[in-house]
Amino acid sequence: MITLYSFPQSRSLRVAWTLEELAQEQSQERGLEYQCQHVALDKGEGQTAEHLARHPDGKVPVLEDGELTLFESVPICRYLAETYGDGTLLPNDPAARAQVDQWLSFIVTEVEQPLWNQAKHKFALPQDKRVPALLPVCAWEFQRALSALERRYSGQEYLVGESFTLADIFLTHTLSWAISMKHRLPETLMTYRERHIQRPAMAKAIAREKAAAEAEQEKG
Repeated sequence: MITLYSFPQSRSLRVAWTLEELAQEQSQERGLEYQCQHVALDKGEGQTAEHLARHPDGKVPVLEDGELTLFESVPICRYLAETYGDGTLLPNDPAARAQVDQWLSFIVTEVEQPLWNQAKHKFALPQDKRVPALLPVCAWEFQRALSALERRYSGQEYLVGESFTLADIFLTHTLSWAISMKHRLPETLMTYRERHIQRPAMAKAIAREKAAAEAEQEKG
């Protein structure tokens, strides 16, 4: 059984979404099963010795699959797609796979990073470590990253080829994060996000994380 250690609306949602997409790819005979284990980061559970043994910085996502334990959303999702997928989320063709990896790297290092910096200096860091003067810089960096993205994206349905891949999961999730932080998106990217956010696997992933959180609250 695969276990995903998660916290709702965090980067673990990317992994839950990937798992749900893979579950739909497979036949019912080979159905991919997993469980969500909520980690109450807001209550300090990430810093317990038990969770630090899974993730050295006490964060999510963490994936356990048999003897394997992985942290960080990119390698987790790549592992899942390669191990359990049919070559759609992570293409078998080397050139197409390299393009997916290219976008994963760009999304995480260029598009997401200023959003995370903004979050850190708004609420995530200890109060005495926050630098409010950095917030306009974060906003500028994010808009700059969007401009770079638009040089390669002009309204096509998918980032790579003719099918939905991990690159689309990561970009859709990151754009959703941007909207929640009140950033403006170009119309083409708004349409792109709205198209993919409606995928059934995304709704199932959100529900799975929410249910895991609620189950833990009931225990408490």
